[in-house]
Amino acid sequence: MSAPVARRKLNEDLSFSSLAWGAWRLRNSPDISSTHDVVRIMETALDLGITTFDHADIYGNYGCEDYFGAALSTVSHLRSQMEIVTKCDIALVCDSRPEHRINHYNTSKRHILESVETSLKNLRIDHIDTLLLHRPDPLMVADEVADAFNHLQRDGKVRYFGVSNFKPSQFNLLQSRLDQPMVTNQIECSVLELAPIFDGTFDLMQQKRVTPMIWSPLGGARLFKDKDDAVAAHLRPILEEMRVKYNAHGIAEIAIAWLLALPCQPIPVLGTMKPDRIRDAAQACDITLDRQDWFAILVAAQGHPVP
Repeated sequence: MSAPVARRKLNEDLSFSSLAWGAWRLRNSPDISSTHDVVRIMETALDLGITTFDHADIYGNYGCEDYFGAALSTVSHLRSQMEIVTKCDIALVCDSRPEHRINHYNTSKRHILESVETSLKNLRIDHIDTLLLHRPDPLMVADEVADAFNHLQRDGKVRYFGVSNFKPSQFNLLQSRLDQPMVTNQIECSVLELAPIFDGTFDLMQQKRVTPMIWSPLGGARLFKDKDDAVAAHLRPILEEMRVKYNAHGIAEIAIAWLLALPCQPIPVLGTMKPDRIRDAAQACDITLDRQDWFAILVAAQGHPVP
């Protein structure tokens, strides 16, 4: 890279790196065998300017935050260089949560407060930079969520708030009850998942000047692994053509650069557990796709020309 990964300013007091690292595979990856491996990921990301680390309480059957926190406690000086994001409200059936009879959502004030206390304990930190509601809850009482958020901010346990997977109407409902603007909506998007580009989700983010985060920016590795995926197969040749044209290491960097070109200025969350792939992905920040090249990828992804 010619320079560290750029910053995205979410508000006057908060900025994220333009790429984030995500912990959802931390406990089921063959590339992670010890907390030393986790520290290596932290150090690699920070050296590249990737300072935003994305978690959720449920990742790894409620185990990833604790594993990350154990690693962070051995290099606690790194905490001041990070923005830590985590999520709550999904309630999974698993051995560590015997009270859960069925997978469900819970946006009650009590659940949010208890989830934050557990996340702070597991991560070994004294505050969360940004807390997200993980999924829309059909039983969400927006005023109750607002009360929980106010409580957490007043106590200094969470600095800022956002959501994940919220549709525009759901985002607007919750925002209407909050005293401060939400700072992000973390959405699935990739060359294999185009919906938020066209369904109003990213339009709303640009309208409100809210910076979205993007999960699964490489389609959950469909681009590389699923040989029977017709859409992915159709995309690979054009991505390879662009890889050569832009002198990229791999097609992943082109797919990420394609997302970075969106006017809502999204932050892709990298799911790799390999330091070398984090370095490769960071190269995407140096790639500025020509407008017609961007549309060539879109056409391949849609399977038809633009109208």
